Amino acid sequence: MMAKISQPYKKAALLSLLIALLAGIVIVGYCFYLSFEIEKRFSGRRWQIPSRVFSDVTLLFPGQRINKTLFFAKLKDLGYQEVNRHPELPGQMHILPAALTVFLKGIRETGEKREGFPVMIRFDADQIISIDRVDLRESIPLLEIEAEELMHFFGPEREQRRLVSIDQVPEHLVHAILAIEDNRFFRHPGVDPIGIIRALLANLRSGAIRQGGSTLSQQLAKNYFLTPERTLSRKIKELLLALTMEALYNKKTILEIYLNEIYFGQKGSVSINGIGEAADFYFAKSVDLLSLNESAVLAGLIKAPNRYSPHAHPEAARIRRNQVLSAMFKEGWITEKQQKETESLPIRAASVTRYGKRAPYFMDHVSEQLALLYPKEVLSGSGFAIHTTLDTQVQSAAEKALDDGLKRLEKIHPELKRVKPTEHLQGGLIVMHPKTGAILALVGGRDYGSSQFNRMTQARRQPGSTIKPFVYLSALDSLTPASLLSNEPKTFTIDSHEWQPKNYKPVFRRQMRLKEALAESVNLATVDLAMRVGIKKVVETIRKFGFSTPIHPYPAVSLGVFEVIPLELATAYCVFAGDGEMPFPLSLKEVYDEKGKTLQRKYMTLLPVIPQSKAYLMTSMLEFAVTHGTARSLSRLGISFPVAGKTGTTNAYRDAWFVGYTPEILALVWVGFDNNSSTGLTGAEAALPIWAELMSAIKHRISGNMFKVPEGVVKKNICVESGELAVPGFCPTIEEEVFLDENPPQRECTLHTTEYGHYPDRQDGP
Repeated sequence: MMAKISQPYKKAALLSLLIALLAGIVIVGYCFYLSFEIEKRFSGRRWQIPSRVFSDVTLLFPGQRINKTLFFAKLKDLGYQEVNRHPELPGQMHILPAALTVFLKGIRETGEKREGFPVMIRFDADQIISIDRVDLRESIPLLEIEAEELMHFFGPEREQRRLVSIDQVPEHLVHAILAIEDNRFFRHPGVDPIGIIRALLANLRSGAIRQGGSTLSQQLAKNYFLTPERTLSRKIKELLLALTMEALYNKKTILEIYLNEIYFGQKGSVSINGIGEAADFYFAKSVDLLSLNESAVLAGLIKAPNRYSPHAHPEAARIRRNQVLSAMFKEGWITEKQQKETESLPIRAASVTRYGKRAPYFMDHVSEQLALLYPKEVLSGSGFAIHTTLDTQVQSAAEKALDDGLKRLEKIHPELKRVKPTEHLQGGLIVMHPKTGAILALVGGRDYGSSQFNRMTQARRQPGSTIKPFVYLSALDSLTPASLLSNEPKTFTIDSHEWQPKNYKPVFRRQMRLKEALAESVNLATVDLAMRVGIKKVVETIRKFGFSTPIHPYPAVSLGVFEVIPLELATAYCVFAGDGEMPFPLSLKEVYDEKGKTLQRKYMTLLPVIPQSKAYLMTSMLEFAVTHGTARSLSRLGISFPVAGKTGTTNAYRDAWFVGYTPEILALVWVGFDNNSSTGLTGAEAALPIWAELMSAIKHRISGNMFKVPEGVVKKNICVESGELAVPGFCPTIEEEVFLDENPPQRECTLHTTEYGHYPDRQDGP
């Protein structure tokens, strides 16, 4: 009977054993599958790290002129906090009437890394007197202020992190995290039964869920591999992943991955991930410089970053920090003295600067160049540090000058106002270093939110009289600044059509010097010059300056009746300011990978276009245009330093221009409507005041030096009326003029003297 009864039990036991064996095989197989997934993820690129775009650095030195308002604003944009005491932490500054004490942040984006240190900068009005390193009590000849973060190339996850190695993480930070999150991390195999039981008992005693039983390995599995939903199957997978990870990797590796993965809160729409990014976001420090106090704050954030944020909830952050310190003391990782001293310290979090897109038109221009070098997924996932030429102080001044100028025009001329944003009066502004081609600022429109169309790099507009310097340049082989041009009306037949150019305002002189005609922007004299030189040569000269738009050999070309891209026009003017060499417009400087290795470095490229002597002659004539010509109102607008430049107005007042430069800065301003409606304003009325406001704001960048006279240029005194060599005592008005040394005037004034040297109207006395 017993044998018969035992038979079913044997079958059941065998079936149970078989099921257990199959379950074991399934679990082992699943673990092998998980190990494959883990190794695939961990052996490749573990995170998509957005590339960051930076402005140029700011260099300071004793003797330098500086706009303190713009400089202090820059420091605030960089996240520096103003305090009413001596700065003690990176990212703090104390402003005094004649000095600034600032604790600089570190520079970590390039191969040449630098930790922060305190400096004192002393001023005398708008000039730097001295720069001293406070901690070392030594003077600094050249100080570099870190670049500003302008933009991120985010992927769809919109996560920001800075990777750190476990060796960079201070021991007290590791202990702080382990004490509050997983104090048995180095003693369990990935799942901690003791921790689970302890958490369960604590929760039962409190009647609420106050402790979790998850280990660091489980948290890593949950955050790195799993979706957020809470189900039994997901929990089982979490346990298996944790066990498998621990079987595949040592504790040090798992801890490093965890520290780079964990979520630490939000910065706008962007999540802060990893201890490296958290250290920078909350304390403006690299992770290796975190104090015990700061480490305890960050460790406390992991449970609930928004609830314990030192920015939003400083008191909750303090209480949570103290809990971490208490846990560290219980584990024996800090002494009671360290605990009490740290609990008494305030939490000084760095100010929040949100991720955003600054200088949006400039950033679009840079993005177009980067797209030629790297695919989109590389930019959004490889953690590059991209450095540009943008000067944020100049950019801010340019944006303000354009906005103020357009509003002022609409106030003075209400007929320019439009209801629809897409029909508003528009403008654009480019600021360049004329000798290097570096773009310091670029404003492609009035409001990026309303229109992303970049009017400085994408628009094609008629240049009007701003093209005239290139026309006059074409004549310098045969004519001089003192040569006389005809101002008499002429009619030309072009393709069976008659064309009769006119001056934009009456000029009651039959003849005028070449320099005067350019300065006063006289159309009839300009066409006379172009026809004498030959339209073909005029067009050839203009094309030398790199314009990519079509230019047809018609007489109207001499008056700017064709289209140009504003950035190309600004670059062409750099030739006059840059001793005859044309730079390639430079906006991208360097690209570094996430470890600081240089991937790209752009150097300035210069193309010789005209001799240095001719460039100076053009600059001299354009200086005359500012002092005596259509741009002479600059002095009334507060510009007292030497400037060369040219206004421009197109047919029916559709475009208003001014391009002006000093030895250090070149800026182009354009004003008009996108639909080519008339503004009714000249370049001197619409564009020139905007240029003047910009230059007044950045006058600290301008030396005030005169343009240097190069070799190959000679100076002669001429008669203003005849354009010939002056005869003292005979010629009523004499001016000094510059000439190419190969073709200065040879003949003395024949208007006021005879061949015998007598004044024609003069009567000989006894």
